[in-house]
Amino acid sequence: MENTNIGHHISGQFNRELEDVRNHVLTMGGLVEEQIELAIRAFVSSDVELAEQVIKQDNQIDDLEMALDKECTQIMALRQPTAFDLRLLIAILKIINELERVGDLAEHIAKMAIHRSDIEGNKNDSYHEIRHMADLVKAMLHDALDAFARMNIERVPEITGKDDNVDREYASIIRQQITYMMEDPRNITRTLNVLWTVRSLERIGDHACNICEHLVYMIKGEDVRHLSREELERKVKG
Repeated sequence: MENTNIGHHISGQFNRELEDVRNHVLTMGGLVEEQIELAIRAFVSSDVELAEQVIKQDNQIDDLEMALDKECTQIMALRQPTAFDLRLLIAILKIINELERVGDLAEHIAKMAIHRSDIEGNKNDSYHEIRHMADLVKAMLHDALDAFARMNIERVPEITGKDDNVDREYASIIRQQITYMMEDPRNITRTLNVLWTVRSLERIGDHACNICEHLVYMIKGEDVRHLSREELERKVKG
């Protein structure tokens, strides 16, 4: 599939405005990816200072979302875009909302890290199940943002298909943690910390899928929400 590029307009300024918006989205995406990484590291290592950094940096994500929202709205009002350009701006408005929500989830994990530190102190625990699930959703989000950067939806079915792995991992962790809790009530605190954190990670995977769906709308002009994986693949290739 050919990459879809922003069209050339009579106004070179319009081209620059659209490219500027796209670059700002990628900047926001990079910051969100960093937030997830730092939040998981803070949780696993019970690093309160790092967790507080994540919470503080969430304001930057909120500011970027508002600035991009304003920028897109102004372009729509002044340029009155049509066809692909209009879909691009609509998709961006939806994508930055998904990224803002992912930022909120990273902040939630950071708050759980502080809660964990308050309750457990610096208790040594590898939290391997959280590390593994975090790697899965970080890869999904990264690939979704890469598809946006390339303006190419070829890998969308592959990316969204990974959400099945995330859901299976999530269900497995829940079963495992409930077993631990039933075996020994002393595991209840750890179990609750893990459950709340993996729930946030599972939601991040969902937002990565949503970004992919917005990309298909942008490129194809079709709403592919709620389609099966097979139907989505046909839409992407068609």
